[in-house]
Amino acid sequence: MVRITWHSSCFLTIFILYCIKNVQTDERPWYESLPAVAMDYKVHIDAGKEDCYYQYVQPGSTFYVSFQVIRGGDGMAGFAVRNPKGEIVHPYQWQASSDYTDGNSMGGYYAVCIDNQFSRFASKLVNLYLTVIRYEEWEKFTKEIEDLNVNMNNFTTTISNVERNLHDMFQYQSHSRSREAKDYALIVDNNSYVIRWSLLQIFVIFLTTAVQVYFVRKLFDIKSSGSSRTRI
Repeated sequence: MVRITWHSSCFLTIFILYCIKNVQTDERPWYESLPAVAMDYKVHIDAGKEDCYYQYVQPGSTFYVSFQVIRGGDGMAGFAVRNPKGEIVHPYQWQASSDYTDGNSMGGYYAVCIDNQFSRFASKLVNLYLTVIRYEEWEKFTKEIEDLNVNMNNFTTTISNVERNLHDMFQYQSHSRSREAKDYALIVDNNSYVIRWSLLQIFVIFLTTAVQVYFVRKLFDIKSSGSSRTRI
C-alpha cells in the first residue's frame, strides 16, 4: 500500500503549479522550461555533407553535448559547437568521438554541427547526446517551500544530489550505448564481408573446376573422319 503524507502532497502540488506556470508564460516548447532535459539521437550524415542541430539553453544552465560515430567509412567525422553569438566554442576536429560542456550558459540557441565533407563516398551514422540542466531551479523549489513554512531542506538537498547523480549516470549510459551500437555495427559489417567473400570464392572454385573438367575432356576427345573408308 502506498501512503502519501501531507509533505509529499505539498511538494507535488508546488511542482505541478510550477510546471503549469512555465507552460502558460513561455512561448517555447514546454520541455525547454523544465529543470532538466536530456535527448539522445542517432542521425545519418550523407557523404560530403554537413548538418547542424540547434538546442535552446536557458541562461545560467549547464549544457552538455557528446557525439560518437557508430558506423561508416573510417569511423570519424568533424564535430563543432557554436554558442548563441555564433562563436565556435568547440572547433572542428576529425575524430571518432568528442564532447563539450558549458557550465554557465549565456542563454540562447546552441548549434551542434557534424561535418562529413572530407568523406566523399561514405555516409556516417552518428549518436548525439544533449542535456540541459538548471540546478538553480531546485533552489527555487526550496524557497517556495520555505515560504509555506515547510521544513524540507534536507529533502530538497537530497533531490538535488540525486539529480546530479542521475545526470552523470545518463552520460555514462549514453557513452555505453554508443560503444555498444558501434561494436554491433562493426560485427554486422564484418559478417557481411566474410559472407560475400566466401560466396565469391566458392563460385570461383566451382568455375575453375568446371573449366578444368571441360579442357581435360576436350583433350581426350577424338573425332572420327566420315570420308575415310576401311579397306579389306
